[in-house]
Amino acid sequence: MKPKLIILSDLSGYRTSDWQHAYVEFLSPKYSISLYDSTHLGEVDTSSHSEDILHKQFVNGGIDRAVENLLAKNDQPEIIIGCSVGGVIAWKAGLKGLLCQRLIAISATRLRHEIDKPFFPVELYYGGLDKYKPDNDWFERMNIHPEILAQGNHDIYKEPPYIEYFSRNI
Repeated sequence: MKPKLIILSDLSGYRTSDWQHAYVEFLSPKYSISLYDSTHLGEVDTSSHSEDILHKQFVNGGIDRAVENLLAKNDQPEIIIGCSVGGVIAWKAGLKGLLCQRLIAISATRLRHEIDKPFFPVELYYGGLDKYKPDNDWFERMNIHPEILAQGNHDIYKEPPYIEYFSRNI
């Protein structure tokens, strides 16, 4: 039986892009993969494609709803890959009891507001050009050593060379 892996989407969900299929292609030989759309988990209105509108919905209750809905699924994955807001959702679910062996959060910039850390191992990846990534003081307080990809921007989790890199590191 293959180990279970969950991939949590960014704030746009899976409706407007297909980057998640590259992860599935790389990882499905070794893992049983579930794709969770963060907009569905957060009960976010996706009638607008505006990132600002989607972001406001997540900040104003969508993240909390997504955490509760993820916990209600009662999944016990071995690994979670959380992209942008998906990483924040997995982190917060870990603080509320979600168990996994490892969280890989890519471009989860809202983590900079967190003061507690889940008990499972966390790996953080950020693009060096992402102006909203946590600062070095935050990483030190959390005792986390992130990998900063110098030329990457916020959307590194969508870019094929980085997708291959992240997939090979799992």
